[in-house]
Amino acid sequence: MLLSELPVNDVRTVSDTKRDFYNTHTRPIHSIYRRVVEELMVEMHLLLVNADFHYEPIFALGVVTTFDRFMQGYRPEADKVSIFNALCQSMKQDANRYRQDAEQLLNSLSGLTVTDFLAQLSQETETPSWAEPFRAIANNPSFKYSRLFAIGLYTLLERLDADLVKDEKQRNDALQQLCTPLKLSSDKVQKDLELYRSNLDKLTQAQIVLEDMLKADRKKKEERAAAKDAMATPPNQ
Repeated sequence: MLLSELPVNDVRTVSDTKRDFYNTHTRPIHSIYRRVVEELMVEMHLLLVNADFHYEPIFALGVVTTFDRFMQGYRPEADKVSIFNALCQSMKQDANRYRQDAEQLLNSLSGLTVTDFLAQLSQETETPSWAEPFRAIANNPSFKYSRLFAIGLYTLLERLDADLVKDEKQRNDALQQLCTPLKLSSDKVQKDLELYRSNLDKLTQAQIVLEDMLKADRKKKEERAAAKDAMATPPNQ
């Protein structure tokens, strides 16, 4: 059930969602990652309470990709599973469903090139089974677009051709061809993805700084421990 399907008096607030999250995942989260988690939490919450929003696998792929990319390098590694599960549970969502739907969508495009993908998506007849969620979006005049949906689209292109998405012109051309049959604004999608890529770069730099700080902290602790051991050890007679 989506949050938007709850009775009006039962629609949850962002505060409700945050409280449930921290009641489920009780271990501390480092500040730079906590900001990532809370921003994703708020973004998902606001979509899920929107009456026009409908869950579909491209959105699920965007959520999974966003979480995995921005939480890359998080320690301890095992906590990432707990954090993602708590994130979904706090909004009455099934974390396994998100991951399974995302993986199934990617697998359904196995063997396709970007050219094949765009050509089959645009054809009017003999629509392949993987195109069904795309067709549903194109035929839904009240489709609720989101940045997470755009990230799902980007991830699909990246899986089909990793080199293509690294080239700005090729990437934007492909996005425009993809947005046309979906009746989406390619300018909006491109801007959202530029911000996504920029934020990833910033977080990568922050992670490098954090790792350097942790290494320096570990070195200081080791030096203090060595000095303490040296003081405790009596000199040789």
